[in-house]
Amino acid sequence: MSVDAPVPTLRPEERAGLLALLASAARPLADVVADFLARFPRERRLRVGATLCFLLEDKKMLHATGRLIAFAILHQSYSSQPVNPYVPLLLNAACDESSDKSEQAFVQLLLTSASGDNNNEVLQKSAVDYVNGPVSASQALLPREHLEKQFCRSIVQPQPQVSSFRSATVRCAIPDPDIPQSCANSSEISAPGSKQKSTSDDRDSALVALLQEKSWGRLGPQWIRPNPPRLHILDGELQWLNPDNNHELLWDYSMCAETSRGAAIRDLIARALKGPLVPAQQEQVVIELVKDSKLVYHCGMTPQKLPDLVEHNPLIAVELLSKLMNSPDIAGYFDVLVHMEMSLHSMEVVNRLTTAVELPTGFVHEYISNCIQSCQNIKVVRK
Repeated sequence: MSVDAPVPTLRPEERAGLLALLASAARPLADVVADFLARFPRERRLRVGATLCFLLEDKKMLHATGRLIAFAILHQSYSSQPVNPYVPLLLNAACDESSDKSEQAFVQLLLTSASGDNNNEVLQKSAVDYVNGPVSASQALLPREHLEKQFCRSIVQPQPQVSSFRSATVRCAIPDPDIPQSCANSSEISAPGSKQKSTSDDRDSALVALLQEKSWGRLGPQWIRPNPPRLHILDGELQWLNPDNNHELLWDYSMCAETSRGAAIRDLIARALKGPLVPAQQEQVVIELVKDSKLVYHCGMTPQKLPDLVEHNPLIAVELLSKLMNSPDIAGYFDVLVHMEMSLHSMEVVNRLTTAVELPTGFVHEYISNCIQSCQNIKVVRK
């Protein structure tokens, strides 16, 4: 994992479980590690390990006992694997002279007892035993070269390449300068109700809030990368044009207009298909069509309904057909009018249309032929 990469976030239950394990100062480390392995499956341990590395980066973020528990978890989480990705971190902690001797001694014990009975014996004690016990005081610390040569030659991974911009980054967790280092690293177990307990509670609350953030690690500066300048246009080279698109909005004033007049004529046409209209209703239809010629397209009239309108209200049929002369459906109306049964009303409609509009010649000839044929059929029936 890169040193500048953001730390993966944990689930709420994972954060609570991890903080509970870090607070288990009096429990044997073997039990804490076993609890960790049971709570976190293998596919989630790398995320938890990244969180522990973030918490261990600053010595003020965890208690001294919590740091020992974190080191034990990082060491044991990959104990069954041939390669432990956290060995470089453990090696740096074991040789960090700025850390307490108890911490250095404990990490060196982990590294020198990587397997076997020695490892089990190290984990049988609690973190409090190592912080307050005499073991760390009497243990001789090994130099870094000895640890690398004896224990880490086959498993230490090459150090990641640190970006040259890392020096310009800022950590998301900044220590409070008003808190002395001795207070932050105090290993004393506070008694119930003591003043030190409130300080510990404040740190735990801040730690919980910090782990809930979406981005951890380091905040880098926003590097400004201006757009490159445009090249000069050469002679004979096409120039890109950016025309101004200042279009004006065109409002449709017919939207949300009054539609009651159209509803009225649709109702009158529906009645005209079923029976004769009174003279006042016929006059209303004519007046409405004169006021708005487009109503003829919205009155509900179709070629199939024309025969009923011709038989019941021939004058209204003439008005509608006169308004529909420019319609693409007028051929369908003429076809229905030619082939419908001949009657006085149909003849009246055709007669009035010939004086009102210019009818197609083919339609007139076909209608006359149908009339002659209808008359001949009537004579045949009489014989």
